[in-house]
Amino acid sequence: MNVLLISQCNKNALKETRRILDQFAERRGDRTWQTPITQAGLDTLRKLLRKKARKNTAVACHWIRGHDHSELVWVVGDASRFNIQGAVPTNITARDILRSRDENDWHNGEDILLLTALAALLHDLGKACDAFQQRLKGKVEGRNLYRHEWISLRLFQAFIGSDDDATWLARLAEGDYQTQDWLGGLERDGIDAPTSAVFSRLPPLAAALGWLVLSHHRLPLKPPEKVGENERRWGRGNAPLQAEQLGGLFASIHAEWNEIPETQDSKRIAPYWQFKAGLPVSTPRWRDRAKKLATRLQARLQNGEHWLESRYVMHLARLSLMLADHHYSSLEDLQHRVRGEPNYPLIANTVRKTGKPNQLLDEHILGVEKHAAAVARALPSVDSHLPRLARHKGFRKRSSHPRFRWQDKAFDLAQSLRERSQRQGFFGINMASTGCGKTLANGRIMYALADPQQGARFSIALGLRTLTLQTGQALRDRLHLGEDELAVRVGGSANQALFEHYEQEAEASGSASNQALIEEDAHVVFDGNFDSHPVLRRLSDEPGTRALIAAPILVCTVDHLVPATESTRGGRQIVPMLRLMSSDLVLDEIDDFDINDLPALTRLVNWAGLLGSRVLLSSATLPPALVEGLYEAYRSGREAFQRHRGEPGLATDICCAWFDEHDRQHHNCASSETFQAAHNAFAKRRLERLAKSPVRRRADILTLPSLGKRPEEIRPAIATLLRTHAQTLHEQHHTLDPCTGKRVSFGLIRMANIDPLVDVARALFQQGASEGVRLHLCVYHSRHPLVMRSEIERRLDKTLQRAEPDRVFQQPDIRRLMDSSEENDHLFIVLGSPVTEVGRDHDYDWAIVEPSSMRSIIQLAGRVRRHREQACEVANILLLETNLKHLERGDEPAFHKPGFETKMAWRLNSHSLNTLLTPDEYQVIDARPRVLARETLHAKDSLVDLEHERLHQLMIEQPAEPLTKKELRIGKTPKPPPLGAYSWHGMPQLHLTGVLIQRDPFRKQLEPEITLALLPDEGGETWTLHRVDDGARRGEKLYVPVEESLLVRVNLAKEQGERIQPWGASDYLTALADLAEDLDISLDRAARTFGTVTASARNQRWGYHPVLGFWRSK
Repeated sequence: MNVLLISQCNKNALKETRRILDQFAERRGDRTWQTPITQAGLDTLRKLLRKKARKNTAVACHWIRGHDHSELVWVVGDASRFNIQGAVPTNITARDILRSRDENDWHNGEDILLLTALAALLHDLGKACDAFQQRLKGKVEGRNLYRHEWISLRLFQAFIGSDDDATWLARLAEGDYQTQDWLGGLERDGIDAPTSAVFSRLPPLAAALGWLVLSHHRLPLKPPEKVGENERRWGRGNAPLQAEQLGGLFASIHAEWNEIPETQDSKRIAPYWQFKAGLPVSTPRWRDRAKKLATRLQARLQNGEHWLESRYVMHLARLSLMLADHHYSSLEDLQHRVRGEPNYPLIANTVRKTGKPNQLLDEHILGVEKHAAAVARALPSVDSHLPRLARHKGFRKRSSHPRFRWQDKAFDLAQSLRERSQRQGFFGINMASTGCGKTLANGRIMYALADPQQGARFSIALGLRTLTLQTGQALRDRLHLGEDELAVRVGGSANQALFEHYEQEAEASGSASNQALIEEDAHVVFDGNFDSHPVLRRLSDEPGTRALIAAPILVCTVDHLVPATESTRGGRQIVPMLRLMSSDLVLDEIDDFDINDLPALTRLVNWAGLLGSRVLLSSATLPPALVEGLYEAYRSGREAFQRHRGEPGLATDICCAWFDEHDRQHHNCASSETFQAAHNAFAKRRLERLAKSPVRRRADILTLPSLGKRPEEIRPAIATLLRTHAQTLHEQHHTLDPCTGKRVSFGLIRMANIDPLVDVARALFQQGASEGVRLHLCVYHSRHPLVMRSEIERRLDKTLQRAEPDRVFQQPDIRRLMDSSEENDHLFIVLGSPVTEVGRDHDYDWAIVEPSSMRSIIQLAGRVRRHREQACEVANILLLETNLKHLERGDEPAFHKPGFETKMAWRLNSHSLNTLLTPDEYQVIDARPRVLARETLHAKDSLVDLEHERLHQLMIEQPAEPLTKKELRIGKTPKPPPLGAYSWHGMPQLHLTGVLIQRDPFRKQLEPEITLALLPDEGGETWTLHRVDDGARRGEKLYVPVEESLLVRVNLAKEQGERIQPWGASDYLTALADLAEDLDISLDRAARTFGTVTASARNQRWGYHPVLGFWRSK
């Protein structure tokens, strides 16, 4: 390709870019270069320019495509030096005539700035106490009894006394106060009895400032109950919450919501309330800043704002304060800090490495105030300084395959809604079936909604790491995007390392898809300018932060975005909040999450609406209650956003759109009722079309004979039954090997829990196969060491790509297994846990399912004949009539962990699928039972209704029961709705505490976990089991041998019957050695990174075999 490079840099940036460009291209003028160059060379040039970019950098690259045609490829640095086509202006002026950069649509920007700045002056006053000063000098050990932010709040409360906002502001503005005014009425927790609940006494503005001071390190959390003699710790333990408590919750906050003191000893408590060196409020500079801010706040006070009611104002003020505090505390160089009083006696913090004093308290407070004001002032311009993706041909290109033409129509509809979605917000739903290209369609829809002049920014969030990596890789390959245009973030560096290693292997062997010509997907990336923006500059020191916020397209696990609402301590919410503020959001496969995670996802969608994002949900099986609950969360957030941004007084009327492979519609929805009607109309049309589709999956219920009463009898009997029916399904759904004429089928047996699965696997190995039949068994679940699980998944991914049916017979390991035995029938069986249902693009011939929920049955059915479209006439899925839990413990919930049944409120009357499912729900399995609920639900008699009813109760607020005439007469108020996902946005002031995050955390750990590692000996001949513990230093790991105390080894070869053999990965040390050699690392290091597994800490004994994985041993 022939490129023209234009540099519009100034000062030192011009010298630097000339030095770089001269190495790649010939000069055609002082600021112009031209050269033929490969795509790889151009990528390298751009990386170098970005690495050296500074405030005055501006370089444009044009692709000369013919005699009369050139195209802008990218701009590095300040894009404002060029127009949208990359042209340079004829004339420029330094005078900002239009002042367009000074304009923004923030109605409350000044409020956020003033609240942030004044809270910054107050936030660390508590550090002046004697106890804190002694701690910094190393004279006090252990945890704080009272944290400095609580002491700061009490000092502020003492200053206010019983004044209203106007009175105390006037005192602050006039400088009419002494240090004694802050100490005289001080309420000392732990010494004075009783002390008041602060927020029940403060006037509105003071309460808003007080909350910012209190929450600048951690949100207030409800103290846990006292259980026996156990020590209570903040944020741990059980803190029960009733719906009746929510109304007065914020006003009841006391000291234990911030920290739980470990002693009531008044001698130890006293230093926390003594201030021998006074307070920074007496210094001239502090008084001067306070005076100026108070004067400006007096003018805002006349508007009668109740800031505490505003999520938008309060949380952006908190973000500004936390970012400024975090950044300023890290500064050690005096050159970048403000000047305080000489020889000031109080210290604010120390240098982490040496423990020596770093910043003095008066300087620290003034510095944080200065930076907090700068951050708050710059928030409106964050969006315009971040990189965007524009004029991308891959997103705009029409689909050539008839199967994907629906994407073009979805793109056109989204494009027509662009301006409405910008003004009104956007809530979209993509319900296209599996295999129709939903992933690319989601990207195309979000790209179409973005302003083409500015470019697109959006995040695609998924639940599973593997699915996230696959999605990111698929989009990169399909659209030819680099790492800085599309960032993939999954956490779990070992998972990512393995994924990338196998991807590189595929590339090297030539099995990866061929790269298309670069012309296909030419695009322009408008690089942001991190270093010149006050907010982004303060973020860029953090490792990993830059990619998370800078990439125009981010593909990540939801875990990277939920801290926006879930982070109760530290500053982990800053980056996800800025990401939501500056980009749109796609939530992919959202119904794969556990029901306990839905409150956290509701909070995330509410925050996306609050911060101005457009939201798209994507899944073929979205239940109506989940969609309606998330719409209401988004609507509530968007309503708050429009009060503070955009056109004043604009009614909340969300632009909603629905897409699938056959249909699309859009409506403006101002209320849940309008949305519900529109969604049901779309879902009904979708059901009618699904009913007419060719049937690929038919199911029967397998009635179980009497199998015994104890697990030791039931599990081998189930194994025999499964083997018999697997052979029957093989007879009906096999394919012929074109080379040998042997009959081959690939089947999946899905079981609900790992321990019974391993027992059934061992029984199958013992029983062997019938004459003339060869069984190849792969045991696949989440309790394999990482290297083994990845190896199994890689083999399955290769084998079960069945779009070309005969290709499987060319796979070397399948060919070897078939040629090495004489039997005519080969059954390749994956015996798997629920990990087989989601995130794997596998195509089986048949399946046998131990049921857990209708959702899992539908998900698993999607893995049968996934890539082949021929109709099916005979049942290719068998559903066991009930599951093992019911057979082994008939008096307990059966469809539970996994499943929607519970012990008390949601107990089913029967555990037999013959009564829980109707024939039309299981004979042809597709998304229909999940997409639309019946008018009347019978949750105790139907597996389908149980899911719909539980989701409805959790996601949608129920109307209050009407009061009787007698109750009205005595003045009784209606009972509040029970706690649900909707409580977050339904109750005012609840967002100011972390109680709902405490009650329903994201990915809640139901039991304590440990990490186990299989470490090889020095010769690499054998391995021993170790427990991985955290060391004393940060990031340090200790490996404790537990082979004898925890492990039971099994010799599978001795147990193995005839005509059966393992398939997939079978030897741990071989797999580990191969990986260590490929990655060029030691065997021990490979084992510490990739030879680990997470397991329950409560279990006393574990069995392990490389073929079977880990299981609980008796």
